[in-house]
Amino acid sequence: MPVKVGMVSLGCSKNLVDSERMLYKLRKHGYQLVSEPGLADVAVVNTCGFIQSAKEEAIETILELGKLKADGTLKKIVITGCLTERYREEAAELFPEADAVVGIGSNKDIVDVLDHVLANERYINFAPKLDAELTGERIISTLPFFAYLKIAEGCSNCCTYCAIPMIRGKFRSVPMEDVLSEAQWLAENGVSEIVVIAQDTTRYGEDLYGQAKLPELLEKIAGIDGIRWIRVLYCYPERITDELLDLMAREEKIVKYLDIPIQHCSGEILSRMNRWGDEQQLEALMNHIRERVPGIILRTTLITGFPGETGEQFNELAEFVKRVRFDRLGCFAYSQEDGTKAAEFPDQIDSETAAHRADIIMEQQMLISSENNERLMGTETTAVVEGFDRFGECWFGRTAADAPDIDGKVFFTSEKRLNIGDYVNIRITDTLDYDLIGEVTDNESAE
Repeated sequence: MPVKVGMVSLGCSKNLVDSERMLYKLRKHGYQLVSEPGLADVAVVNTCGFIQSAKEEAIETILELGKLKADGTLKKIVITGCLTERYREEAAELFPEADAVVGIGSNKDIVDVLDHVLANERYINFAPKLDAELTGERIISTLPFFAYLKIAEGCSNCCTYCAIPMIRGKFRSVPMEDVLSEAQWLAENGVSEIVVIAQDTTRYGEDLYGQAKLPELLEKIAGIDGIRWIRVLYCYPERITDELLDLMAREEKIVKYLDIPIQHCSGEILSRMNRWGDEQQLEALMNHIRERVPGIILRTTLITGFPGETGEQFNELAEFVKRVRFDRLGCFAYSQEDGTKAAEFPDQIDSETAAHRADIIMEQQMLISSENNERLMGTETTAVVEGFDRFGECWFGRTAADAPDIDGKVFFTSEKRLNIGDYVNIRITDTLDYDLIGEVTDNESAE
């Protein structure tokens, strides 16, 4: 009877790729993979430790699994990922219910980790973080038609609020031949949408080739048969080049969508964050991108309540958001993170003020999104089918303007049965704040 293993992957899509690689190793070694930890003999938790809310989610998850272990439902618990890597010394003591506590450098040895715990050993191991594998075979755990393609590990930008460099180490690009080999494998296994990710995708190749190679990489991925949509996330504003923009404008497979986390618009705040730009530079960049790539969807993330943020600087940010009118936007209250430079800054803003400011920005963005959606009434677009909503008695999916898991949906009716992964033409008939409603106009467009 094979040992059953359940994986709980927390945090970002980059962490999910790590989880998928561990799952492949476990299945190859003969473990039976199950979707729910409550059905497993061993639960593996790949934690996130980026900000306070993520740490709290990880701790809550581990404690819940501890209850399952206490009542005999689970036999063993393994915890790994950013939380354990960040708090090496404390993690083993904090989680006595865990049979193994390992760091990200040990993920490649997950089979060996389980061998130890199944032999009733408590196993603590933190291999060097730079040993974290940059590529490798994996099991796709997302919907079958799309997958994340991680092109780099770590980060060297050292933003003062961010713990990623000390958790994940310096920026390391995956060799281009390995990225392309993985993209080819994804296409051969039915993946038609590839979402390119890294902590900073626009830095890709600098460490290996002496210059940024993202445009060259994307162009080569676009040459792979079977891939229909290529989406790029996490682009730093100062590294967005005309070469990249011109490629996006001419290459049909690269969706006209850029995720550019700018974090703020105040030059003073950005300088203290160790980030690029000021209000004028950022607004000029967004205008330039829109001119160079007509119809592009711009997404950003912002932080409110950074140490020293004055009411005037927050008002500048609110006005900037109104003026620039990002198509997609997420705003988060600043999280004071252990070990970061910003955590030691004077003039820390109380959490209630930071959260209130974030709420104001998101209320503004909801109005912008609603107005943008209303302009789409009566237009036609392509959507990829993600599933059927039994309660709404309609299908749902995403357009090229929406990234998986973070953006909106389109809900639509169809006279014909569809399949997950089909691409269909949709006429927009109604709108919600962030989502669209429509109907399939050409069932023959399903592929």
